[in-house]
Amino acid sequence: MPVSPWSDENAYNPTPYEETDPIGSLITDLSYSPEAGDQSLNRGIAGRRRKAALVLTAIWSGTIALHLLSWGSWLVLTLSTLLGIHILRIVWARPTALPEPLTGDDESAYPYVSLMVAAKNEEAVIGELVKSLCNLDYPACRYDLWVIDDNSTDRTPIVLDKLAEEYQQLKVIHRSANAGGGKSGALNQVWPVSNGEIFAVFDADAQVNRDMLRRVLPLFQRERVGAVQLRKAIVQSELGHPLSRNFWIQGQMAEMALDSYLQQQRIAIGGVGELRGNGQFVRRTALEDCGGWNEETITDDLDLTFRLHLKRWEIDFMLAPPVREEGVTRAVALWHQRNRWAEGGYQRYLDYWRLLARNRMGFRKTFDVLAFWLIQYGIPTAAVPDFLMAIVRNRPPMLAPLTGLSVMMSLVGFMVGMGRVRRWEGKKLGRQAETSPLFWLTLLKSLRGVIYMFHWLPVVSGTTARISFRPKRLKWVKTVHHGTSEVWMDMTEESEKTA
Repeated sequence: MPVSPWSDENAYNPTPYEETDPIGSLITDLSYSPEAGDQSLNRGIAGRRRKAALVLTAIWSGTIALHLLSWGSWLVLTLSTLLGIHILRIVWARPTALPEPLTGDDESAYPYVSLMVAAKNEEAVIGELVKSLCNLDYPACRYDLWVIDDNSTDRTPIVLDKLAEEYQQLKVIHRSANAGGGKSGALNQVWPVSNGEIFAVFDADAQVNRDMLRRVLPLFQRERVGAVQLRKAIVQSELGHPLSRNFWIQGQMAEMALDSYLQQQRIAIGGVGELRGNGQFVRRTALEDCGGWNEETITDDLDLTFRLHLKRWEIDFMLAPPVREEGVTRAVALWHQRNRWAEGGYQRYLDYWRLLARNRMGFRKTFDVLAFWLIQYGIPTAAVPDFLMAIVRNRPPMLAPLTGLSVMMSLVGFMVGMGRVRRWEGKKLGRQAETSPLFWLTLLKSLRGVIYMFHWLPVVSGTTARISFRPKRLKWVKTVHHGTSEVWMDMTEESEKTA
């Protein structure tokens, strides 16, 4: 699937700063007062490149030192033990049961929800999403839909204006060519003027169940729940789809199941729940507390995750119903997408490291965040020097125990995550499948998922090196969504008549 770059102006509107500030300034950040309001969250954004270079140098030199020092293996075993204990806690955790959906005829008892979609060149899918979101099983007077057209150059503005005449709930905002901030800027333009107590954000290719709002909103009955993330599912992986057997689609399907498993388990032990952009729900008061979406990042969802937890809000997770989206079908598209995810995810550690060091999230969340930084970024970044030193010294890689723990956790997560999804789908269809043959099928899919996930190693090692030495390249690369051509038959005919 081809990719289309958003312009630098739309994707990122940086505040000028000096990349070559002295390294000593990193230490002074620790003395910054956390009572300084929202500025305490923005303080660490400057100087990402020098911080990335410092971290990369520390990881490479530290990995080499582990091979040279006599006690290096003991340090690795200690880290492996700590990580292993944390992984066992995750595996043995019991997720909380989902609350009952909202019912009743008293419309005033339903929270007011503002649905938001930031769209750029999405003519192939935006119409179907608007129609589905304007026909939810929820009181029509208790929600509205805001679609922000971010200076699209295709027929997206025409499609939206036509739909706005049909649906009273739909409000369309057209951004100018010089509007900055990318998706974050688009969302920040809308949420202060909307009426929602809860904001729900969707990508243009999202597909949702009609009862979605009734099922998600009860999770906000706990006052400290600041956000909820829906489980993401891949449209093309559904039975009967012509691309369901595509290796990359199958890999992404397994990856989403692993992500849902880790989300549930981490939340169950008091760890960090994370937002995933598409299908995220955020409480207004929590968003105000964080100062809105950060326009200085290329992954608004991952950045907001840290902001919410640093402000001591909780993020919950909804297994069912999911939000379905298009997966990428080619390796090159996956490479572009995951590089952006890796860069944005890494940025938040560089931006908020001082607040993590001050334990602003609390011990359990801070430890959980550091453990997953080690799994997602530390080990892949250290893989290159570890492998090279293993060749030079003719010995096994020093970090093999940590890598093995990560792989085993992923394998368990694939199997349990896919099993939970299968049980939900079976319950929805009113059937109960045999477990014996499905176990071996799930194991096979899980092993394939493990192989697929090894793409993360070159992605992360390349990304951490690139952002350490090259100037900022904060260009938003979005996946092109195709949808179905039948949806636009009427619009095509009307455009031809108008012409």
